[in-house]
Amino acid sequence: MDEKDFGNKTELLPADETRGVISLRKCQLVIIEGPGEKIKHELGKTKILRIGKKEDNDIVIKDNTVSRNHFEIETTVDSYLLRDLNSTNGTYINGIRVKEAFLSPGDIITMGKTKIEYVAFDEKVHMEPSRNTSFGFMVGKSKKMRQIFGILERISPTLATVIIEGDTGTGKELVARAIHDNSQRKDKPFIVFDCSAVAPNLIESELFGHMKGSFTGAVKDRKGAFEMATGGTIFLDEIGELNLDLQPKLLRALEQREVRKVGSTQPVQLDVRVLCATNRDLRKEVEEGRFREDLYYRLSVVKIQLPPLRERNEDVPLIIEKILSTARYNQKPDGSFIATRVEDDALKMLQRYQWPGNVRELNNILERAVSFSQNGSVDAQALRVLFNEAHNEEDHTVKTGAVADNSLPFKEAKQKIVENFEKEYLQDLLKRNKNNVSKASREAKIDRKHLRNLLIKYEIIDSNSPDEEEN
Repeated sequence: MDEKDFGNKTELLPADETRGVISLRKCQLVIIEGPGEKIKHELGKTKILRIGKKEDNDIVIKDNTVSRNHFEIETTVDSYLLRDLNSTNGTYINGIRVKEAFLSPGDIITMGKTKIEYVAFDEKVHMEPSRNTSFGFMVGKSKKMRQIFGILERISPTLATVIIEGDTGTGKELVARAIHDNSQRKDKPFIVFDCSAVAPNLIESELFGHMKGSFTGAVKDRKGAFEMATGGTIFLDEIGELNLDLQPKLLRALEQREVRKVGSTQPVQLDVRVLCATNRDLRKEVEEGRFREDLYYRLSVVKIQLPPLRERNEDVPLIIEKILSTARYNQKPDGSFIATRVEDDALKMLQRYQWPGNVRELNNILERAVSFSQNGSVDAQALRVLFNEAHNEEDHTVKTGAVADNSLPFKEAKQKIVENFEKEYLQDLLKRNKNNVSKASREAKIDRKHLRNLLIKYEIIDSNSPDEEEN
């Protein structure tokens, strides 16, 4: 099975039914000018599509200025490669003669007197809910989650590039991990790269690698995240945060299936599957000029929207059961569990709560509730104490200086408060651990490399400071 299988059976959904529904990228060639018939032809149904005036071509062009076999289009993992077949009059894309080129949405292909537009668009496709109530580490019996499980069961074995959208804490990384673990690449690396956690001046080096001496502090050759993921999967978290200046380089890497390390002229060939996640609406980001449209279409072969927890409260009991049976904080030294159940009145409280932080917030509440549990049970009284503490902490935070700057737009004001919190937290964390990044990462339960990038981002440590686990 590959991603082209999705084109066989599709059913358009009502406009308001968007959550838990697969969005597939469809691509067409549309003849817009010329002596022949104005037709549309869907791409992706065959590996190679041939175009010319000879009758055995896949698309026959009735134009005497077109060669018998003029050009062909090859379907690659997540794009389409046009290749001129030594035509007499040449093949042009947007007025430039080409021998070989990847197509981008809106491209106009000219052959003789005929013009063809390459069109890409998203199509919502109905997927039957899975009969299973779990996939990877995710659980849920709601229709929305079983629809997503049905999607994941189909796309995981393919090479399709996927964008996972959803609010913070909905489990986007769990989805990416589950896709990888159920793919043919499951025994190869799964590399997570958080686009929001790396300082702008380091992100190209972190993604693509660098050569010794290519910049101050580059004391040895280093592989980037793409090269480390060779044969496996790279998960680009918070892709919407990627700097506009770097987006063309990422697009080029995806198109050419190769990268160049900073300071090198030699390409490094890529064999990776790309998964992305964002809590932004990337389509809106494209419309407002903050995200390149060609990169968006390259990445969004399949797009999945995860529902917030408040829209699937019937899944809360299953999620709690899963967390309590797997979380390290719920295990005693002998391997038995501290808490094995949540009482009915407590469970009703958890199902009524709106969960602005989604599954991540539920996990945090359970971690604290486990320490209050008695006789292996979490009761409603303990939860009331925890929720009251949480509200008091929020009030205290506002009173002690985390005041929003009302002169800024909402999003910028919120981001400023978050950044101030992160910087203060990290400064205190590193101080408590006597500047040992590895110890700090274990205490904070943050990946060491991710933590180091955050410390550099907030200028708490210097980017040239030695990494104790690499020296």
